[in-house]
Amino acid sequence: MVTILTRELGVIRAFVRQGKNIKSPNSPATGLLCYSELTLYKSKKDYYTVENSKLLSMFSDLKAELTKLSLAEYFCEVAAAVCPTEQEAEEHLRLILNALYLLSKGEMPELLIKSAVEMRLISISGYMPDLLMCPKCGVYEAEEMYFLLSGQLFCKECFEKSPLPEGIKISKSVALALRHIVFSEDKKLFSFSLSQSSLEILNEITENYLSKKVERNFATLQFYKTVSS
Repeated sequence: MVTILTRELGVIRAFVRQGKNIKSPNSPATGLLCYSELTLYKSKKDYYTVENSKLLSMFSDLKAELTKLSLAEYFCEVAAAVCPTEQEAEEHLRLILNALYLLSKGEMPELLIKSAVEMRLISISGYMPDLLMCPKCGVYEAEEMYFLLSGQLFCKECFEKSPLPEGIKISKSVALALRHIVFSEDKKLFSFSLSQSSLEILNEITENYLSKKVERNFATLQFYKTVSS
């Protein structure tokens, strides 16, 4: 049994006959982190079976480095949790594929890719935060703002004057990065940069926001933190 993120059907589970047999014709294309063309058969009992397959990419570079592999597995676990089932999921699939490609290249900070995937994936799955302006005074931009895990962005003055839950203080550059992740075109999603300290703050926001919205923790994330430290 494998979990598959598909363009037309979202997340599905399917049987692969003799999938654990390396001599099986379907084995190479249904392994971990494989991008493949699959021919699926759906039985009367709503079970999917992989009838035929063609391997397109297996992201072998990721499997050679433990930190990258563990982060890639985290992306897959999150996708399995938040992507739609039995519904079109082209944008979700494109996001994961682009992230795996950039991660395998190793030319971009891992925290940048991780933060972009977390916030973009949870946003297109129905939990987009309200980043347009401070809901109290309407301020769009300030040197210091506060992000609440409820998904709101407050200016410093309104946050300090109101009895609000604990927020994460962010700079103008982090606020702009958050807006870029949520609102930019797919092809420009990863086209931003931040200092290491700002990336760490952005990562704290996206990681905790996603966890709060799905109301769960991810074992693969804990493993990634262990090996990356």
